[in-house]
This record gives sequence, structure tokens and C-alpha cells, in this order.
Amino acid sequence: NTFVSGVSPSGSTGSLDMNPPLMCGPPIAKTPRASPISKPAVTPESTWKRQNQNNLNTSTNYSPNGNLSPNSYSYGGELPLSQSPLTNKARNGLIRPKSLMERARMNVAWLDSSLSIMEQGIREFDTLRLRFKFYSFYDLNPKVDSVRINQIYEQAKWQLLNDELDCTEEEALMFAALQVQVQIQANIPQPSLDNSGLGNLGADDDIDAALSELQVTLEGSHVNSSPNDITAVPELYDYLRFFKPKRFTFKAYKRYWFTCRELTLRLYKSQEDANRNVTPLHEISLRGCEVTPDVCLTQHKYGIKLEVPSSEGMSEMYIRCDKEEQYARWMAACKLASKGRSLADSSYDAEVASITAVLQMQRPAPTPAISPSELDIIPEDYMPLRFVKRLKGKLVHRILEAHANVKDLGLVEAKMNYIKAWQSLPDFGITLFIVKFTDQKKDELLGVAYNRLMRMDLNTGDHLKTWRYSTIKAWNINWNAKLMMIQFEEGNVMFGCLSADCKVVHEFIGGYIFLSTRSKESNQMLNEELFHKLTGGWA
Repeated sequence: NTFVSGVSPSGSTGSLDMNPPLMCGPPIAKTPRASPISKPAVTPESTWKRQNQNNLNTSTNYSPNGNLSPNSYSYGGELPLSQSPLTNKARNGLIRPKSLMERARMNVAWLDSSLSIMEQGIREFDTLRLRFKFYSFYDLNPKVDSVRINQIYEQAKWQLLNDELDCTEEEALMFAALQVQVQIQANIPQPSLDNSGLGNLGADDDIDAALSELQVTLEGSHVNSSPNDITAVPELYDYLRFFKPKRFTFKAYKRYWFTCRELTLRLYKSQEDANRNVTPLHEISLRGCEVTPDVCLTQHKYGIKLEVPSSEGMSEMYIRCDKEEQYARWMAACKLASKGRSLADSSYDAEVASITAVLQMQRPAPTPAISPSELDIIPEDYMPLRFVKRLKGKLVHRILEAHANVKDLGLVEAKMNYIKAWQSLPDFGITLFIVKFTDQKKDELLGVAYNRLMRMDLNTGDHLKTWRYSTIKAWNINWNAKLMMIQFEEGNVMFGCLSADCKVVHEFIGGYIFLSTRSKESNQMLNEELFHKLTGGWA
């Protein structure tokens, strides 16, 4: 947050609950001015609220939040290692949503990003909860982003422990195992990841990586494409099982011959029919669809849930694979196709490897690598409460069994694996709001993700309709009526937000559209004015 000099216009202070006329915020100052605060907030001489000063040991560093001393903020040396304190007071103060409605109501308290915190009534000694608002983490580099990686890891950890995201038992054990590895590695000196400490080796590694990426980009992925014909379009094919739910029908999968080519799935009765170019029984366009994993390793279930846009909303379809390797290939193909990228895309092989690595981490080892007596593991600090109650006395042993798969990971590598697995969860990055669409009689959920908006059922969370940001033509807000209208290529959508101010929804949509403009090819200079225009509603 930045301080804007001068008096804010009427309605800007506390803009989330002011009566009309309502303005989003003050205009951007053309020239930077000094902050009203005359000195840094975190210094030994500043006004941190200290309690029981007489009992403090003067030889130790004091921190009001239990993590870092004020002095450490000057150079950030300990920030990559800082962890949230797991005290009884912290546990008792956790908010654990028990329903989708409660999860949506948690988003009422976001501050206005177009105003300074002082303009919104935040004063000295007030407590703020800091977290990443937009789930679009661009280009995480372990060499330079160790602080940001640690912050994202902490946010992911607490989101899982607080039951803000659903996950399977195998996934929960994998997250707990990675958390144990992070705790172990945090007490061990780590090798430097900075190029300056690697000499010429680091530079050579960067050059080799760039050359490898260029080679893959030029050659494409190796998925059934003829090595002698660079014009051949890659294709994936195999026997899989398919199910499309209908009313009053049993969930029965049928076996088909699947082909995936140029963002389209085609289902044939047999391989012979495909070879004879018989008209496929089903043809599914994957562009713009929602792809969700449906996996349970203990039951040997490797499923893919597809939600395909149609004129009637979202059509659900399920694909069942027989083996882990088969699932990784088809899941990667579907995920890329949903983003408009074919099997020829250079990231296909990396996507397959990433999916396989996550599955391998979920597979428990025969024996733990560490004895339970060597670590003091409190199950509530590593697993969501619903699994703690279900597994009870077996939990520590199960966590250590899962830990054997990740025992060789370094500190940053363990955190990166945790973040990648978190990002692969079905509900990752979806911010919920309770809304009422003007053409509907009952309240529903609006899910805001990094690339789309979703109309969802309030009780079950089922996706009823999906709109991609790429199809947005414009959006408008009636600040007096608290209504938001979004113009899509297929028509207009109008709704009022019931669980938060419509300004919060507006900021999420504008922020994600702003972040979508980033790419490796374009200039990465931060366009702060564009961000405030998209999130603040300024003309």
C-alpha cells in the first residue's frame, strides 16, 4: 500500500462501507511524495507495542510476532526461514470454515488496494493478516525468490491445515511429509543457490537450460510424431474408460479407443474404427474446459473429471485410466488443451513429469526413514483435523512413511514441491463470493480464479457455468445499487454480491486480468497505473 498525499475525495475513506456517492479511491499522484510516517515502522526505536519488557533478556532479539527480530528486517537474512508460530493461542484463533458459505464469507475483510491502510482506519497496534491475494505466482525462481517461496509455502500450509481446501488422505499425508522435511532442513545449512556463489558453473547451467528449452521449443514434444516429418501433428491414443452422467442412471464406465489431437478428444468403439476413419462416437473440444484430478492411490483409481462448456452450462464427463503412467500422459494433455495448447507444446513433457512426481510422493514407503522417537510430531500441526480424528494413533507412523519419499529434498526444493502439489489441488486458487444473479431466484456462489469466473451451486459447489477472462469485452459497476455487469462475447451477466462489497470482486477480476498481461516475451516493468485502473475503477 502506498500513501497518496492530499485529502481523499468524498467517499474514499473506508470505501467498502461508505454510503453513496461512492468513489473507488483517490487519483494517483503523478510525483511520488514522502510518506506521512517520518521513519520506518520497524526499528528498535519505533513504537512496537511491547509487553513485559522487564522480563526480556537483553542479549536476545525480540519480536512481537514470535518469528523475527526487528533488526532482521533490514537485510532479510532470516526471512526465507521464518515460520508461523504454532502456539496454543494461534491454534485457538484459527478460522476453520465448515461450509462453502463460510469459506465465501472469509473474503469480506480484504482491504481496498487503491487506498493506504491509514485511510481505511488501520492504526498503530492493529493486527492485519497478510497473504497473497491473487493466486498467480509468476516465474518462481529458487535462486532469487527464497523469501517469496517461503511466504507462499506458509500460506499454502495454513490454508490446508485450516480446511480451506479439500484434499484426499494420500495428499494430506504427502503435505505433512513435506512439512516434516522442511522442518528438518530448516535447521541444516543449505547450499547457496546464488550464481555469485557458484562461479561459472551457475552461468553454464543457465545457458544449458536456455539451450535445452530452445531445442524443445523448436522440436516440440515427442508424442507419436514422426522424427522424419516435422510437420506431423502429435497425437495421443489408447484404450480408456469413459462415463457421462445422466439423470437416473448408474455410474457405469464404458471402454473406448481415445485419440487426442489438436485440442480435441475423439472416442471410437475400437482402434480399427479409428484406423478406418469411422465417425467417432463422441467428439469433445477441450479448449476452455475445466480439468480436475480424480485420483485415489489406495483404490488404484486414476480418474480425470472434465467440465466442458456447452449451451446449457457445463457438461460433466469422466475418464478413467488403468495405470499411473497412462494417467500422467492424458492428464497433462487435457490440462494443456484446456489452455489452448496442443501436444506439440514444449511444456508437455515437463507437465507429465510434474504429475508423475506428485503421484510418487503420495505413495507411502515400506518403512519410515526416521524413527518416531527422533521427532516430536504433533499431528494437529501437520494434518487437517478431519484426518487427525480419523487416523488417531496411526498418524505419526503414516506421516513418517510418506516422509521416506521426500527425505532427500533440500529446503527450497521441499517447499517448491509443496507449492506445486498445492497448486494441483482441484479447488486451488478459487476465491468464493455469495452472489445473486439478476435472472436467478436463489443465492449462488461466484468462484473467481486466475483465468475464469464460475457460477457454482451454493450447497454442493458444482460448476454451473464458466466464463473465461479472454471472452470479457467490458465490465461495469453501479456503485449505488451495488450491482456488477460483465459483458462477455456470449452475452451479459449481472449480479449483486451478498458476502462482500462488489468492489472486492471488482479488484479480483481486474487484478487477474492485469496479471495475465505478464509473459516472458514482454517487458516486465510494473505498470502501476494500469493496475490501479483495472482494480480501482478509475477512468
